[in-house]
Amino acid sequence: MNTARLEASLHEINQIGGSPGEGNTRLAYTKEHWAANDYFIKKCRDEGMSIRIDACGNVIARLEGIEPDLPAVACGSHLDTVQQGGRYDGTLGVLAGLEIIRTLNENGILTRRSIEIISFACEESARFGVSTIGSKAMAGKLEKLPLEQLYDKDGISFPEALASVGLNVERIGRARRSGNELRAFFELHIEQGPLLERIEKQVGIATGIAAPTRLEVIIQGKASHSGTTPMKMRKDALVGAAEIVTGLEKAALAEAQYGTVATTGVCNVRPGAMNVIPDSVHLQMEIRGTVKESKKAVLEYLLRLFQELERSRGLMISSRILSHEDPVLLDGQMVRFLSSQCDNQGITYVNMVSGAGHDAMNMASLCPTGLIFIPSHDGVSHHKDECSTIEQIDKGAFLLKESVLQCAEIVQR
Repeated sequence: MNTARLEASLHEINQIGGSPGEGNTRLAYTKEHWAANDYFIKKCRDEGMSIRIDACGNVIARLEGIEPDLPAVACGSHLDTVQQGGRYDGTLGVLAGLEIIRTLNENGILTRRSIEIISFACEESARFGVSTIGSKAMAGKLEKLPLEQLYDKDGISFPEALASVGLNVERIGRARRSGNELRAFFELHIEQGPLLERIEKQVGIATGIAAPTRLEVIIQGKASHSGTTPMKMRKDALVGAAEIVTGLEKAALAEAQYGTVATTGVCNVRPGAMNVIPDSVHLQMEIRGTVKESKKAVLEYLLRLFQELERSRGLMISSRILSHEDPVLLDGQMVRFLSSQCDNQGITYVNMVSGAGHDAMNMASLCPTGLIFIPSHDGVSHHKDECSTIEQIDKGAFLLKESVLQCAEIVQR
């Protein structure tokens, strides 16, 4: 593997949507995201790969094997980012796949099975509040998502965002693939946590993936003058929202033994004037964990709290589930396969659960799926200071290559 070339490719693509000192912003379906796709497509075509973009905007690059009718071996991740995100989240997994193909071509290596690199669309929830939309579409998991009701902060709907890149939400179901198209899928990703660095392991092999339940909450109070309205006569939406935010924290702390976490990431207050009691508050929050019953307990606590606040504070509280996903256990045979690859190559590793969601969680319903982590410095991710060293990248990319080639079956070296 030419990791210097991989590093150079990472630098090049991160000029798209990148600002010095401010991180990278390539929100899903924006011109920056699509420019990154164009970069990837050009580099894949340079290597003789065929390209198709499915109905959800997933880019699928394919190098044909000697027996192209056999189920292919795929790897990949995503090129969209959060606002002012890091350089490696998702992007590493896509470009490491490209580097595998470059290595095969340079060395005249042919495989029995075709190899695909997939750049999934809209993995991040940063724009529409729902994550891994592209891989959900590929796995046939979009039926329950009210896509027409998803809007970004600028009021652009999900169907409008699709249309801006030449796609039609009415056709999104065509992105679904059958379970017999792929033999295996691998995703290389930064850990986004501090474990690997702390225990000094070169890679992590995921055994399962935590899943989020995301909801939108609107608290409706009554705006009035801050100086003339007695405290006991107020219907302050922000005070109610504050109780909800701290209540969510309390409920998650009660489930800490199961590793369940919860976060309020969006809080919009109206009218937003210092001398006006807040009329309404819009919250977006998520509950994330690997134990379904624990996640359910936090959500049920929250719903009871809404009812209590309506009675005690005279507020109107409405909530809507944006997305609900169940935790995923990854294929045990795949976990053992990746572990044995590490043993054979002298790579130190640990089996671990992923607290963050990834496209691998949806691909796991289509084919045996492996998720490989490399260390993140200080566990930082979704931030401009996100960092993994080239030595750490090299170990993960090498493991990815060896695993892909073993499954794709080398027939000529």
